[in-house]
Amino acid sequence: MPSKLDLRMDAALAALTGTGAPLALGTVTVEGIELPLITGVPQTLPPYFAHYSADHADKTFLVAGDERLTFATVYAAATQVARALVATHGVQPGDRIGIAMRNSPSWIVLYMGIVMAGGVGTLLNGWWQSEELAAAMSDVECSLVFADPPRAKRLAAIPDLKTEVVTIDDLQPLAAALAGLTRAADATLPTIAPTDPATILFTSGSTGQSKGAISNHRAVTQAVYNYLAQALVMLGITSEDGNPPVGQPATLLNVPLFHVTAEVPVFLQSFAMGRKLVLMPKWDAEEAMRLIQAEQVSYFVGVPLMSFEILTHPKRGDYDLSSVTDFAAGGAPRPVEHVRRIAEEMGGPKPLLGYGLTETNGIGCGNFRDNYLAKPNSTGRASFPLVDLAILDGAGKPVAQGERGEVAIRSVCNFTEYYGRPDATASAFTPDRYFLTGDIGYVDSGGYLFIVDRKKDIIIRGGENISCQEVEAAIYEHPAVAEAAVFGLADERFGEVPGAVVLAREGAALTTEELCAFLFAHIAAFKVPQRIWFVDEALPRLGTEKIDKVSLRTKYRAIAEAEAAVR
Repeated sequence: MPSKLDLRMDAALAALTGTGAPLALGTVTVEGIELPLITGVPQTLPPYFAHYSADHADKTFLVAGDERLTFATVYAAATQVARALVATHGVQPGDRIGIAMRNSPSWIVLYMGIVMAGGVGTLLNGWWQSEELAAAMSDVECSLVFADPPRAKRLAAIPDLKTEVVTIDDLQPLAAALAGLTRAADATLPTIAPTDPATILFTSGSTGQSKGAISNHRAVTQAVYNYLAQALVMLGITSEDGNPPVGQPATLLNVPLFHVTAEVPVFLQSFAMGRKLVLMPKWDAEEAMRLIQAEQVSYFVGVPLMSFEILTHPKRGDYDLSSVTDFAAGGAPRPVEHVRRIAEEMGGPKPLLGYGLTETNGIGCGNFRDNYLAKPNSTGRASFPLVDLAILDGAGKPVAQGERGEVAIRSVCNFTEYYGRPDATASAFTPDRYFLTGDIGYVDSGGYLFIVDRKKDIIIRGGENISCQEVEAAIYEHPAVAEAAVFGLADERFGEVPGAVVLAREGAALTTEELCAFLFAHIAAFKVPQRIWFVDEALPRLGTEKIDKVSLRTKYRAIAEAEAAVR
C-alpha cells in the first residue's frame, strides 16, 4: 500500500506534469519504443545553460576557496571557451574532448564549453594512472584532453601519446586558469540536435574493464528535469507543511565531477534551481561541516560514508548544520543503523537515498524521508516521471511481484551505446529497450525496490546462494565495525565459502571469534564468513568512492590459496 507521503508525492507530480503544467509530459519514440518525455523545456545543453544562466545571472553559482563566480560570469567564460575550441582547436561536432582534472571552476566551464562547441564531453576518471588514462583515451578516440598539472604529468608518461593535451592550472582563479582559451575568438557555434552525442562517462570498472557510455543531449537534459521534478515535488510538500525554503539553495560539490552523481543531479540540475555549488576538491568531514555552516548549505549528497563521518565526527557539535534539510546518499546502500541515526541524531535533516547508474544518467529509484525510515533497506520507488522499472528473469521476462530477478530500467534518459562496443551495447539492453543493470532485486506491493545483490556478486555455497551485501550489512550492524567487504573464497567441499575483510573503528578491539559469534546470532550459519582478515587501514576505493571489491577479492583469494597450498 502507498504511504501517506507516497500519495502526496503522486498528487504533486500529477499537478506538475499534467497538460499545460511546467513539466508537462509528452512522448517520443526511441528505436520503435514510445517513451515519456518532459516537454516545453530545452532538449539540448546549450540552450539549457543559456536560459538559466540568464534567469539567475547575478546569483552566486560557484564558490571555490576565496573565489565566487556568478551564473553570468561562468556562462560568459564557457561561451568564450566554446568559440576558442572551434576557432583555435578546430573542434568539430562529435569530437571526443576529454577532461582529466579535479573538481574546479575550470572543470565546469570546460565541460560547458565543450558541449556548446558540439564536442562530446569525455569525463576521464581523475584517480586513474597513466595506463588507465591511455586505455580510456584510446578506447573512445579522444582528440584533445584538458588536464590539471597532476593529471598532465601522468599523461606525459604515456609512451607515444598522440592526443593533444592542454594543461590547465586550475588552482588559479578562473580567468587566469583559462586565459589561453577565453581570448576573443570569432567562431559560429554549431546547432545541436537532441539526438547528438553530449557526454561519455566511464563505467566504474568494479566488474571489469571500464567502458565509455555515450549519452545524447536529450538523455542528459531529461535526466536533469526528472531530478528537478522530484525536487519540486518535495519542495511543494515541505512548503505545505509550513517549512518553505529560505534564501538561495546551496549544496556541496564533494564527489568527483566525472561521476554521474556529481555531473547530473548536482552540477547540471543547479542551473535550473539557481543553486549555489560549494566546491570541495578533496573530501574532509570537518571541512565539509565548516563549509555547510559558512555557506548555509541546504542539501548534502555523497556516498553513505560521507554523511556517516559527519554524524559520528567528534567535533560535529562545534558547527551549525541546521541549514541542511536532507542528507542524501547514492552509489551504495546505507546500513540500516545509519538511516536511523541520521534521522534521530542530526537535529532535523532527513535521510534520502538514490539509486541509478552511469548508463541511466543517474536516475532509477529514490527513497525519501519518512518512506526511507519505514523501509531503510529499500532504494525506493521508480523515479518519477520518466522511469519504467522492471524485474526480469533470465529470459528477459517480467517476474511476479515479490520475486527476485534482474533490475531493469527503461527511460529516455538511458545512454545510447558503449563507444566502439556493439556487442556490449547489445547485451546491455533487452529487445524492448530495458537497460539490464546487473543488480538482483525484487519489488514489494508498494512498488519499492529492494536490491539483494549484484548479478555476479553472489556466493554459491554448496547450492545455497549467499548475498554478499546481506552479509556485509550484518557485519556493519556490529558497533565496532567501520568498513567491510565480503566475497567468495574457493573451497574444496562447498565450492565457495564467504570471506571478509574488516576495518574496526578507531579505538575498538574486535576478534574473529567475537564477530562470528555476533553474526551467528543475526544470519544463518552458512552465511557467516569462514575467513576474516582484519586490516588497520581504510579499504581501497574506486574513483566513485565505492569500495574496490575486485582488488580486495583478488588479493585475499590469492592469500587464501597460498595458505591452502602449504597446509
